[in-house]
Amino acid sequence: MSEAPMTEFDVPELDDLPEDVRERIVEETEEAGFTPNVFEAFGFKPSHFRAFFDYHDALVEDTALTRAEVEMIVVTTSGINDCYYCIVAHGALLRIYGDDPLLADQLAANHRSADLSDRHRAMLDVVETLTDSPGKVDSADLERLREVGFSDEAIWDIASVTAYYNLSNRMANFADMRPNEEFHTLGRPGPGDE
Repeated sequence: MSEAPMTEFDVPELDDLPEDVRERIVEETEEAGFTPNVFEAFGFKPSHFRAFFDYHDALVEDTALTRAEVEMIVVTTSGINDCYYCIVAHGALLRIYGDDPLLADQLAANHRSADLSDRHRAMLDVVETLTDSPGKVDSADLERLREVGFSDEAIWDIASVTAYYNLSNRMANFADMRPNEEFHTLGRPGPGDE
């Protein structure tokens, strides 16, 4: 049996949620093959559910970044913030979108020890500063991103994804959201796979 989606707050029953929230949860369940616990957890407050997932959708659908780059940012941010839920859930997504079973683990532990291009190292260095010491981000950080080839739109998106997942990490940690068991194995080679 899976752990509860979160331990600090009661998770509402699906039937008790507003229709649009129920529909979104059912849609995500059908797409993933299981219900990611973050959807059930955010059902605690439907108005926040809507805002949270609308912004998430904008970040992944209207971006100058690749989906793998988005997930690299999420896993790095979550590693810095010790967010168990997001490290595991987005580590799975990075393994899938990045087609690299090791990168997510490297980024969760320490992006500086990961096998990265100069472009991605610069990106994640800025992500770290924006997460750990946001008051220290300055024009030099943006210029470094431009020098490695990021457009201004992509730079905006780097900051937006980082900021959003700092919020997400803090809510997941505060509510003690638990990652689904399925996330631990997604995107990992099975026995005998090459």
